[in-house]
Amino acid sequence: MARGCQKFLAACQVELIVPVPLHRKRLRWRGFNQAVLLARQIARAYEIPIDVFLLERRKETAAQTQLSEEERRRNVRGAFALNPDRSVAGLKVLLIDDVYTSGATANECSRTLLRNGAERVYVLTLARAVS
Repeated sequence: MARGCQKFLAACQVELIVPVPLHRKRLRWRGFNQAVLLARQIARAYEIPIDVFLLERRKETAAQTQLSEEERRRNVRGAFALNPDRSVAGLKVLLIDDVYTSGATANECSRTLLRNGAERVYVLTLARAVS
């Protein structure tokens, strides 16, 4: 993933990398956040700052795998918030997630970042699920 996004990152002039957060209960159950692992590799490879604590998943949401597109949107609505100790004002942000299915999670995270002053939000995922 890190090798494949070189031209994309150069064109976007990303200033900050942010992984999609897991709710603390899911993180504790799983033991890791795959978006964080991906984001760290890209940040390291291209020397772009990363903030794994910028976005917070405030709402514990149901797993999205069996939900319809509309149910996915409702499921994540209002689930994310910006850490009050952080700022994205005027920044070009790269949001990292592992899988893009309906876009509900990426859209909700992007809305949160833009609502809090990000200049632009780009989304990069490892996989695109099609149904």
